[in-house]
This record gives sequence, C-alpha cells and structure tokens, in this order.
Amino acid sequence: MRVETILFGASDWVPNNPELPVVLYRQAIADGTDLATAFEERFAQNGWEDCWRNGVFSYQHYHTGAHEVLGIARGEARLLIGGTGGRQIDVSASDCIVLPAGTGHCRTSASPDFLVVGAYPPNQTADIRTEAAGTMDLQTIRAVPLPRADPIEGNPGILTRAWHIDG
Repeated sequence: MRVETILFGASDWVPNNPELPVVLYRQAIADGTDLATAFEERFAQNGWEDCWRNGVFSYQHYHTGAHEVLGIARGEARLLIGGTGGRQIDVSASDCIVLPAGTGHCRTSASPDFLVVGAYPPNQTADIRTEAAGTMDLQTIRAVPLPRADPIEGNPGILTRAWHIDG
C-alpha cells in the first residue's frame, strides 16, 4: 500500500480543511472479487459507520458535519479534490481516500462500473454543501470530532498519525 497526504487551503467558495490533510491510500485492500464487502467490513471494524454504496457526485460539494472515507470498490474515476483550485486525482479499484470535513470533492469522469463504498465516524452527518461557507460553517468544520481510528489500518494507523489522533 502506498499513501499520500495532501493539505488543501481554501479554493474559491470551497473552504477545505486547513488543519487536516486528505489521506489517499493506493491499493488499500488486496484486490479481490468483492471489494465492496471488504471495504464495508474494514470500515465497520475500525469504527466508521453508516456505510453506503454509490458513486461520487459530478458537482463540487463538501460536508460541514462529517469526515468521509471513500473506498473504490469497482472501476476507475478522476476526482477533483479541493475545489476548483484543487487537484485532479485518478482512483481505481482498491484505492481509498479520506476527506476531512470541509474538503471539496466531485467526480469529473468515471468508468461505467465505478462503485464507491463510503462511511463516516460515529455520530457524524454528511450534509451536502454547494455554496460558500459562512462563519458558522467554518466553526462547525473545525469542531467535527476526530475519528478514533484509521478506517483502513485501525489504531494506530496512517490517518491517526497524519491527523495527530491519540490512541
């Protein structure tokens, strides 16, 4: 597994998260026949809840009330992370990306079979925001509790080190 961390500053109307980097895991789970189930089980094992299966919206958005993990279960896509001034990131089956609250993201292209498994830390709600963040939104983003564990590695893990989470 290869891992990259990327810190995004504000970009146009997207606040991003000035304190917590995006964490991108390449080949997070050994490629198998049912990566969707493997991601669901791994996320649940490490305390990330409310799993869903779908894709990534084709419009730029962010969440003020939740950190989000996206496990790529099938296919491939190009995601724009960090708003209009962000970065295009190509992802494929078995990759995983953790987006801290406030981080803009959208799909710019995808294969027809593209499938994502998403999840959130306990008691976090992924609102969908498509407009500039106000003062209250920025306070909400800063106040979102840190997860207890890395969604892939548990505790300790790459995310817990990158986000300075005490185990």
